Amino acid sequence: MRGLSRHTYCVKLAGALLSSALLLLSAPAHAQNIDLGSLAGQMTGTNAGTIVQLFGLLTVLSLAPGILIMVTSFTRFIIAFSILRSGMGLQTTPANIVLVSLALFMTFYVMTPAFDQAWKTGVKPLMDSQITEEVALERISQPFRVFMLRNVRPKDYDLFADLARERGEQVASRDTVDLRILVPAFMISEIRRGFEIGFLIVLPFLVIDLVVATITMSMGMMMLPPTVLSLPFKIMFFVLIDGWNLLVGSLVRSFS
Repeated sequence: MRGLSRHTYCVKLAGALLSSALLLLSAPAHAQNIDLGSLAGQMTGTNAGTIVQLFGLLTVLSLAPGILIMVTSFTRFIIAFSILRSGMGLQTTPANIVLVSLALFMTFYVMTPAFDQAWKTGVKPLMDSQITEEVALERISQPFRVFMLRNVRPKDYDLFADLARERGEQVASRDTVDLRILVPAFMISEIRRGFEIGFLIVLPFLVIDLVVATITMSMGMMMLPPTVLSLPFKIMFFVLIDGWNLLVGSLVRSFS
């Protein structure tokens, strides 16, 4: 009993000491008041501009995949590869990660001159504090503007230019047109060309499917799906003609 009472006394003493320590530590915290107005008053215009620039940089980084799709050749490549896989009757081969990676590296290959020019004339001088952000943004976007102007269809460009005029907006000349007009016109052109290339890719596979279906129907094999027999022939045909080499070479050469 004496041991139990001594243990209880020790526990109560430890609890009292802990409570006293917490009170002593929390007293200065309650005594300090944070004046947000004084902090805002101490912020200069330079600090505020830096914060805005950081937010802008984070926004651009979060939108980087979308920007890559919008202003580069990625759209045409990925559409052609997806239609190729569907035309051959393959659902998961090659895997999505393989097609996307191949499209990305082909995009970097095609867009290397634009990337190099944007780095040399815009990004590098900005990092060295030789030019302002406005000048850097114009120099960085100029190589991509030239690339999109070379590959956009005049019909698609005229569509968005006319829509802007109907809304009462001023449309500059073709070489200095606003990106909000050029980018959607370029994307529509790329999607259309991707489907055109996809049609030419699917056409020989469709012929093989028709031939195999005719043969199986004439032999009375009603219950056997023609795609089961045509798939090996389509793969063999694509390998024999060196399809990947022809397709990749044609896609790269399709950009002026």
